Amino acid sequence: MLTIDERGDTQEIVVRKFFANLGPGLVTGAADDDPSGISTYSMAGARFGYTPLWTALISFPLMMAVQLMCARLGVVTGQGLAGAVRRRYSARVLWGACALLVIANVINVGADLGGMGEVTAMISGISPLVWTPLYAVVIVALLFWTTYKQIAKIFKWLTLVLFAYVAAAFLAKPDWGAVLAATFVPHVSLTRDSMSVLVAILGTTISPYLLFWQAAQEVEEKKCEGSIHKDPSKKKLGRVQTDVMTGMLLSNVIMYFIILTTAATLHAHGVTKIDTAKQAAEALKPLAGDGAYWLFALGVIGTGMLGVPVLAGSCAYALAEASLWRATLDQPPQKAPRFYSIIAVAMILGLALNYLKINVVQMLFWTAVINGVLAPPLILLTVLLTSDSKVMGPHVNSPLLRSLGWTTFGAMSAAAIGLFVT
Repeated sequence: MLTIDERGDTQEIVVRKFFANLGPGLVTGAADDDPSGISTYSMAGARFGYTPLWTALISFPLMMAVQLMCARLGVVTGQGLAGAVRRRYSARVLWGACALLVIANVINVGADLGGMGEVTAMISGISPLVWTPLYAVVIVALLFWTTYKQIAKIFKWLTLVLFAYVAAAFLAKPDWGAVLAATFVPHVSLTRDSMSVLVAILGTTISPYLLFWQAAQEVEEKKCEGSIHKDPSKKKLGRVQTDVMTGMLLSNVIMYFIILTTAATLHAHGVTKIDTAKQAAEALKPLAGDGAYWLFALGVIGTGMLGVPVLAGSCAYALAEASLWRATLDQPPQKAPRFYSIIAVAMILGLALNYLKINVVQMLFWTAVINGVLAPPLILLTVLLTSDSKVMGPHVNSPLLRSLGWTTFGAMSAAAIGLFVT
């Protein structure tokens, strides 16, 4: 029989083992709540109150299923999503998929850099047009002279600031009856505003770049382990599943509480339209008072430092795999010059968007809408590839995972079509 101390030691070992097994899935989940995501969820809560809360319950299993498919694809085949598409489909399908990704990602890079510049200007008083290129240069320099894993170790701690929305939600004293009703009773209004918010929420939660990134990072992990050509064990696939589920749960919990907090603070006080970073930061005042702006800024900057490299990096992985170029973030630029050049070009193009005098908050929101419209074809390819025994061998999707994948494709397609119809 175990003593109290022995039970405590056993529990500590279990906890340590659990966190030791977390990797690409956790980082992907954290990067999903990027500045575009924060802005989209904030705008949704301010505009519609508690009504969009149900989307968090729906999006979690859908997002988890698609990301798990991509993770399993990378682990089983030793290839990223673009590499698998290249081997199984025509060049037209391959480059069509890459084009969808690049369009969405470049716009997303620009929006996230602009969001980081905007919040830094909010607390410093210096123009965002100064901060935005500075962040672009810093991120490129870090990617070129360190590894993304090192960047993630540093900046993923800043994303913990987003849990401030959990505390702020309770301090704002929301109407819990209305919260529960909105959480468990879906409400969809067939209006342009409502459909655009629904597509934006789904688009920023189940984003095209996450599909490519998840698979590519699993391949990087296999390379580091020296098992790139080995068939994965059940234990390895189990660890991957735990990692992905944890990361996606984290992402959706943060999403839920950002919507809840902005609904209980901004919407409840008549602020239904967010045009500036300051307005979005006001949601954290119940927790931080005048420090709300600093708290909000740290969250946006932290998620931006995680998210922007993922956006630019997934572009580079896709195009490099499609062109049979060397693709890795774990080695210096001289070992993969064309791969790193794609990252630099994506950053430059995204940065250029910030000088077109577009409202940054609106650009962050419409980036999510664009992701939502472009995601369905890529989700379709993911489901088809991971259900194909010629690609996955004995590790094809289970009936449950396949059903969730098709449901995700159907839901994303229906929301996009609904937006165009309205």
